[in-house]
Amino acid sequence: MTNAAETSPTPVEHGTREARPLTPAAFVQADSALAERLADRLVRIESLLNAVVEQASALPDEACHHLLRAGGKRVRPLLVLLAAEFGESDRVDVDRAAAAVELIHLATLYHDDVMDDAPMRRGAPAAHTVWGNSVAILTGDLLFARASLLTSQMGTAAVRLQAETFERLVLGQLHEFTGPADGIDPIDHYLEVLGDKTGSLIAAAGEFGLRYSDAPGELIAPLREYGEKVGVAFQLADDLIDLVSDGAKSGKTPGTDLREGVATLPVLYVRQDARAGDAAAREVVALLEEDLGSDAALERARQALVAHPATARARRAAEAWAEDAVAALAPVPDGEVKDGLVEFARSAVTRAA
Repeated sequence: MTNAAETSPTPVEHGTREARPLTPAAFVQADSALAERLADRLVRIESLLNAVVEQASALPDEACHHLLRAGGKRVRPLLVLLAAEFGESDRVDVDRAAAAVELIHLATLYHDDVMDDAPMRRGAPAAHTVWGNSVAILTGDLLFARASLLTSQMGTAAVRLQAETFERLVLGQLHEFTGPADGIDPIDHYLEVLGDKTGSLIAAAGEFGLRYSDAPGELIAPLREYGEKVGVAFQLADDLIDLVSDGAKSGKTPGTDLREGVATLPVLYVRQDARAGDAAAREVVALLEEDLGSDAALERARQALVAHPATARARRAAEAWAEDAVAALAPVPDGEVKDGLVEFARSAVTRAA
């Protein structure tokens, strides 16, 4: 591809776009002390993020701030802060953990957009379209480095948790790239990839919040299980959003995954049904295997897949993963924090309704 650093030496302006953290009122009572406390802490985390990614040189500084300024819900920092409410939440290491998990997430977005050749991210041009692949990859590396600097200030246990999570993120991406090995069910493989690519960091967010607020250690296992399952539910919902959403609202062109040949759960289910002899499923698969370069061909395939029972089945699977996440919270003390975690799990799926 053309080196955008040669053709676009200056970054695209973001205008007045600013980061838009997810409001805690989405998960906890809007006028509660908890909601106010979380909102204040998210402002603090945003300031920390901006400070941590600063670079002395102009290009690295602008590139590191690029997606940070483009927005994002800050889901992972919010989960760190929610989990920390089970202990002493107002600790500097909790803030560091919240910033670190967001930096790890941001870094993966820079790398993902290069691998997927994605033109846009969060309503802004993807970094590789502004500065080229090399700068985008190196910027992701810089953000990983800054996350590591934060966790190094928290001690060796934090560095180990980050490293183990990072390993799973990378392995998930590699396994997605290579596909299932011979004899491995494609659906099982896909769900395992989602657990590594998405569930691992959400689980780590919960563990970070618990460990560095000095919350009871017995909460770590259920919060990790919750995070793993929520991550899968969240990604399965994204699969559905790609198929059924209003592109103007979601920021995604409906059917983008189909055009790129991504085998999401609805696609895997319809292929499974076709192999089992479902004639309607075979017709859908035939449409999916056509050249989807034209908008008309893409829309035919998208509508056919949405209409097939495989898509409703995928929605039920996402809902089941969310409810399994809720069930994992059984050992967690009842109260507003647990209620917030339950609401988050369920809202991860209702986004795709």
